[in-house]
Amino acid sequence: MRLTVNGKSHEVNVDPATPLLWAIREHVGLTGTKYGCGVKVCGACTVHLDGKPVRSCVIPSSAAVGRQVTTIEGLAAGGALHKVQKAWVDNEVPQCGYCQSGMIMAVAALLKDKPKPTDADIDATITNICRCGTFQQVREAIHAAAKA
Repeated sequence: MRLTVNGKSHEVNVDPATPLLWAIREHVGLTGTKYGCGVKVCGACTVHLDGKPVRSCVIPSSAAVGRQVTTIEGLAAGGALHKVQKAWVDNEVPQCGYCQSGMIMAVAALLKDKPKPTDADIDATITNICRCGTFQQVREAIHAAAKA
């Protein structure tokens, strides 16, 4: 099947039921999207599908055919970090960093839909889990990115 990932077309030879996460990592070769739980809970695997955040560990690859997939590697544009990526660096959000690509993808989608989110918007929308507990830094970075 043919997948469009970060604006580039890729031919992948996978079973249509193979989770999109594994097609991206093992067949397209982009490893920024992480495997966490495999059951749509933690959010480490969050990517955008036609601009909307999805948990790629439970989306079959066949569901992405003819659609635009954006991973953390495709978020920056023209050599410049996306404003969420910059806020992450400026606010020193990551500790271990494992969950951060999924978290950044979820936040980028939130800011696209709600450019000035409230704390209630953040609480309702950002359900990604960080085992290191960087949630206060995440909130600060989200507000900083919203001001950028």
